Amino acid sequence: MPGAFHSLLLPLQRKRKPKRRHTRHHPDERNPNKPKSHLAGAGAAGDPSFNLKASASAFPRDIGCLVQPLGNLLLSASPGANLRDAGLGALRPLPDDLLLDVLGLLQARALAALSVASKALYVVAAHDPLWRALVLDELGGAFDFAGSWRATYIAAASGGRPHHIPTRALRIRGFYSDYLFQSWLCANMEMRHEWLARDNIERRRGVSVEQFIAEVEESNRPVLLEGCLESWPALQKWSREYLLEISAGKEFAVGPVSMTLDRYFRYADNVQEERPLYLFDAKFAEKVPEMGRDYEVPVYFREDLFSVLGEERPDYRWVIIGPAGSGSSFHVDPNSTSAWNAIIKGAKKWVMFPPEVVPPGVHPSADGAEVTSPVSIMEWFMNFYGACKTWEKRPIECICRAGEVVFVPNGWWHLVINLEESIAITQNYVSRRNLLNVLDFLKRPNASELVSGTKDRVNLHDKFRGAIEAAYPGMINQLQLEAQQKAAARKKKASFWDSAVDAKSGGFKFSF
Repeated sequence: MPGAFHSLLLPLQRKRKPKRRHTRHHPDERNPNKPKSHLAGAGAAGDPSFNLKASASAFPRDIGCLVQPLGNLLLSASPGANLRDAGLGALRPLPDDLLLDVLGLLQARALAALSVASKALYVVAAHDPLWRALVLDELGGAFDFAGSWRATYIAAASGGRPHHIPTRALRIRGFYSDYLFQSWLCANMEMRHEWLARDNIERRRGVSVEQFIAEVEESNRPVLLEGCLESWPALQKWSREYLLEISAGKEFAVGPVSMTLDRYFRYADNVQEERPLYLFDAKFAEKVPEMGRDYEVPVYFREDLFSVLGEERPDYRWVIIGPAGSGSSFHVDPNSTSAWNAIIKGAKKWVMFPPEVVPPGVHPSADGAEVTSPVSIMEWFMNFYGACKTWEKRPIECICRAGEVVFVPNGWWHLVINLEESIAITQNYVSRRNLLNVLDFLKRPNASELVSGTKDRVNLHDKFRGAIEAAYPGMINQLQLEAQQKAAARKKKASFWDSAVDAKSGGFKFSF
C-alpha cells in the first residue's frame, strides 16, 4: 500500500460513538480541462451538462481515482469490465450506498487496512464522508482542515505533521458508479442559470407595520423586505477580521460539533463537499455580546409573544455562517413559528412551498415528527427542481442579498443555499396573528417529539398559555372569537354554484 495510510498507527484520543452517518462525497475529479460534466438521468432540468467550479480539481490530496458515471461503461473499450465488480469480491452485490454504510462502521485503522485489498476497495475506502465522520467523532471541532477529510485525519494521527501526508494518491481507471460520481458532481458543479433565474417573490420597501400585518402576515405569504437593515452596525462592521477579534477563544455550534471561528473559516476556505458544515449558533449573543449589539429586530417583527417566557423560551435566534454550497434542505420552522432571515454578507437562493404543498423528494411522516429528505441540496436541484415547472402551485423563489430580509410565514417549506460565503441572522417569533396556531401545535399529543429548542417540551404549552394570560389578559379569548367570526364569514361566502343559481326561481343567473 502506498504511504497514504501509513501514519494511522495510533488511535486518536477522543472516543468515537459506535454509529456514524455518512453522506456521499468526493470521487476524484474528471479531466480538469473539460468545462462540463455529464450524468445520465440528470435531465430533470433538460440539458444534463453542468459547469464545474474552477476549484473542482484544486485539491492535490483528493482520492486521485477516476470515478465515472455507470453509463460511460457502455462507451468504454471493455463495456463489461467495471473495476468495481472485479475488486469488491463478496461485497460486490451490495449497492454503493449500503456498502458505504457497512464501511462506516469501521475504525480508521480497519478502513485503511481494507483499502489495500484491491483497487476497488481503495476507491471506496477513500470516500471522504467516511473520514469526515471519523474526524468529527474523534476530534469534535478541534481539527485543522487539510483540504479533504481523509488528509485531515491523517494529519491529526501524525501529530499535525503535514509532511506525512502523501502529495497524491493512486491513479485508478475503470471504476464506474453513479452513486459516487453524482456525489462528486454535486460537490463540484456550479448552480445552473435556470435554477437561479426565477424570482417571483413580492418585494416591498417602506411598508408600514400596519400594512405588513394586514397584507403580508394575515395572508401568510412570503415577502422580501428591502431597506430595513440600514441602521444595523453589522452591515459595515462584520468583516472576518472583526468577528475573529471579538470572538477570540469562543466556540460556535457547527453541525454536530463546536468550533472556534478561526478554525471554521480555515475549513470554509478549503472545503469542497456536497454538504458543507454550517455554522448555526443559537447562543451567539450570549457568547459574544458585541454581536448582539450590532443588530436590532426589524420593526415588523418586534411583537414576539414567546418573550413572555423569559429564559424558558425555546431557542429563537441564530447567527448563520457558511461557504458557497452550504445551506438548509427543506424544512418547516420549529414550533409553528414564523421567521425572518436577514443577510449581512453574501447571497442566498430561497425556494419555498406553501404548507399544503410538500416539496418533491421530501417525505414527512403522518404525524409531522420526522421529515425524510434523502438528497442533498444540489441533488434536489438536479433531480427535482425541473419537475416543479409543471405544478399548478409553483414555489416562491428569490435570491436574497446583503441588506435584505426574507419573511418566512409559519408552516412554509423552505430550502436555502448560499451562493457565496454568507453571514446572516435569523429569528423565529410569535405574533398575535400566529398565536393560536402555536398554542395548537404545542398541545398536540406528540408534542414531546414535535416541540424543539427547549428542555421542557411536554409542559411548554401550559407555561406559554399561562404567561400570555398573565401578561395580556383576554388576548387569547379575543383571538379565538375573531377566528370564529372569520371562519363563519368564509362559510357564508357563496360558492360558485350558489352564485350561479337563483334560489327563488330555480333558474340560472349570471353576474360577472
